[in-house]
Amino acid sequence: MQARHTSGRVPTRIALKGVGLVWKLRLAKCACLCMHQNRTLLLYPSTTGGPISIEPRINERIRVPEVRLVGPAGEQIGIVRIDDALRLAVEADLDLVEVAPDSKPPVCKIMDYGKFKYEAAVKAREARKNQVNTVIKEMKLRPKIDQHDYETKKGHIERFLAQGDKVKITIMFRGREQSRPELGYRLLQKLAQDIGETAVVESAPLQDGRNMTMVLAPARRKVAEKAAKPAKPEAAPVAEAAPAAPAPEVVTPEVTEESPEA
Repeated sequence: MQARHTSGRVPTRIALKGVGLVWKLRLAKCACLCMHQNRTLLLYPSTTGGPISIEPRINERIRVPEVRLVGPAGEQIGIVRIDDALRLAVEADLDLVEVAPDSKPPVCKIMDYGKFKYEAAVKAREARKNQVNTVIKEMKLRPKIDQHDYETKKGHIERFLAQGDKVKITIMFRGREQSRPELGYRLLQKLAQDIGETAVVESAPLQDGRNMTMVLAPARRKVAEKAAKPAKPEAAPVAEAAPAAPAPEVVTPEVTEESPEA
């Protein structure tokens, strides 16, 4: 076993290959001693560097003499000493967060760090939801493909495009077919024409060794303007009824009673 002890903050390296239980206990005691003396104990196999933290420094982790301070409401306080900035954060019952470490001096803001982390996580989750993952499907053809197989594979390509996926069409040449690349080119051109406006050619036919490839992407859906609804035809005006003819007057003859002769 080899051990090298150094003073200060220089790492102390100890090899553990072939070490028994007794020596492991001694090494544990040595590790405690090194930690007590503000040293670092690195065991072989050693790795260069450590995990890099991507979280901003907060409160006492900010080790600079002065910072440009921003208040809780976003007001500019100015350049202050780090002790004064920490005191203001404690008085506000908030945290001092380093938001721009590359600035000179670094920019720090007084805020609620827990709330800040929660809002950042929510934004990242929403961004992942709105992210569109483009999938590239691949369809392989032969230069002398049968018409029935061609129709079947064209249907698969149209289905992939309808789902919003890109499609990579590969023409595979074998043997003497490699001397006739125009067969594959014509087939790809025919396929692009048969699919029509549902797709656009993102990558033109390209010879790649024994294969010829072309990439089709789904056409962007054009936002169609809403067709104006036809106005309902106005009801024909109802013809005014002719005035009713006056009812015929019924003349009732007057009946006179004759008195009997005397």
